[in-house]
Amino acid sequence: MTKGLVSPYSAPDFYEQALAKGRHRDIVGGRWEETGLEQMRLLLDAGLDPHHHLLDIGAGSLRLGCRVVPYLDPGHYWATDASRALMLAGHAAELADPARLPQRQLVEDADFAFPGIPGTITHAIAFAVFTHLPMNHLRLGLVSLRARFPALECLLFTVFLAPDAATYARPFRQPDGVVTHAARAPWHMLESDVLHLARASGFAVTRREDPLPRGQVLFVARPVAGDDAANHPWR
Repeated sequence: MTKGLVSPYSAPDFYEQALAKGRHRDIVGGRWEETGLEQMRLLLDAGLDPHHHLLDIGAGSLRLGCRVVPYLDPGHYWATDASRALMLAGHAAELADPARLPQRQLVEDADFAFPGIPGTITHAIAFAVFTHLPMNHLRLGLVSLRARFPALECLLFTVFLAPDAATYARPFRQPDGVVTHAARAPWHMLESDVLHLARASGFAVTRREDPLPRGQVLFVARPVAGDDAANHPWR
């Protein structure tokens, strides 16, 4: 990674150069089929039905979108990414029926502001997003989701974890071979910090033990009702 960058995706002309080489699948980390199928499985396990409204955060070139768009009712999939050009490349190359997904529902957003996304969103997934960003971005994303989407029922997100405080400050090799860090990408966190940030943002959160690509760890967060949230000890 270029020195001083929060994420390798922040490098100048990163997207332009990769897309010019036809690498829209490689940009999102490879393992296209395996990871996309796993994302779909996780959402179905979480109760996603066709009538639900899904927000795919960090959707990239629609690795998940090409699978979930045919499953959801028309118009029920929205996607964000730091690069709209990358999403449009996936729209052109990967969708069996591009007409099922209006391009206006592919929204460029690097700040978790979710501009133009409707409040009807019931489910959200951020797969391999916070693995590339410092921990404060996780808090920002959680707070924004909680505030913007009153109908939200479930959020799935992945991170890399360091096993304990003693190893947190050092590079750590994940089960799948990726070496993660506390101060540069790919970033790892402590489980206690992830749980605290989610709970402090108004979510009840649990860790899943699913074996995921690259050694990522899945957390499932569900919004806590207003009165219940106010009574929790982390507030």
